[in-house]
Amino acid sequence: MAVPRRLAAAAAALALSLTVAACGGTSGTSDASSTSDGDGTAAKHGAAPASGYPVKIENCGTTQVFDKAPSRVVVMNGASVAEVSTLLALGLGDRITANQQSYGMSEVPGRAEAIKKLPTGGVRQNDAFGIPRESMIGLRPDLVLSTTSYGFDAKNGFATRDELKNVGARSYISPQGCHDENSRLTIEDSYRLLRDMGRIFHVPGRAERIIAASRRHIDAVAAKVKGRKKPNVMMLFTNMTMGGNDFSAVVAKGIYNDILGRAGATNVFENASRTSFADLSKEKVAATAVDALVVIAYQDPNPAAYAENLFKEFPQWPAAKNHTYVTLSDSIYLSPDNDLAVERLARKLHPEAF
Repeated sequence: MAVPRRLAAAAAALALSLTVAACGGTSGTSDASSTSDGDGTAAKHGAAPASGYPVKIENCGTTQVFDKAPSRVVVMNGASVAEVSTLLALGLGDRITANQQSYGMSEVPGRAEAIKKLPTGGVRQNDAFGIPRESMIGLRPDLVLSTTSYGFDAKNGFATRDELKNVGARSYISPQGCHDENSRLTIEDSYRLLRDMGRIFHVPGRAERIIAASRRHIDAVAAKVKGRKKPNVMMLFTNMTMGGNDFSAVVAKGIYNDILGRAGATNVFENASRTSFADLSKEKVAATAVDALVVIAYQDPNPAAYAENLFKEFPQWPAAKNHTYVTLSDSIYLSPDNDLAVERLARKLHPEAF
């Protein structure tokens, strides 16, 4: 399972991001760029709305004060698409000046294409896979979003939160991203990210509608699979190394397990690590009865091929014998679309319930 150097470096950034990281979704969310809230409130591009400001957000030990809706947003990489997807779901794509996030695919029709069309600011990423300090200042942002505190660390060559404040930019770290471990992330954190962005951009009604639709969708799916036998699932990222063993990108804890549980499944390696990811030997993986495989694609155009290769490597797995696997990308992590992951998993793992 050799990993190309750039993928290995990206995996290191992902590991840092996901273990420092951290706030779901509906198939009915809109990626339109209109900023009308749909409840009688309008926030015109570049202008403060008539009411609702200032807005104060407590974020990782700082108080971020917004006098109007941001209009020059920069989205840091962080090996995530949570932040850019949330903005698009809220219809705020026209507020983005530079976006560095992309998985290359999505469970939401048209989402990957919409992300690809966003401006990048013409910025070249540094060795830490982010926007260098000087380039960030040159973008003249009024809001910078980062999945974790990693995106504001001077040691990585990035602008700090204080430096951004000095040039008039607010900054935001996504839920659970303040610390060095995201094993406590749940679907509720995806909703929190939506709510915070809804408040900042004065579209709270839109955020609440997305959250309400997501809850209804998840509850309906969970009701269908309730009481059924839960398969033991192995979940891992494709083509990535995050440790020294053959399987170091295996999910152990975090929002992934919350989603699995709603879909009527159990993470077979949940107790293999105290942190978000387990670093496992080939022997450990081979000795475990895996009923189903969940492959999370990060910049991988063919995650199904990865699953097929694992089945050839471990033909003794019940998953290999039954050819049971699911491929996912952006909906399984912090996302406005967690409900899509729940349904996709449930339909594959419990087809008789649908």
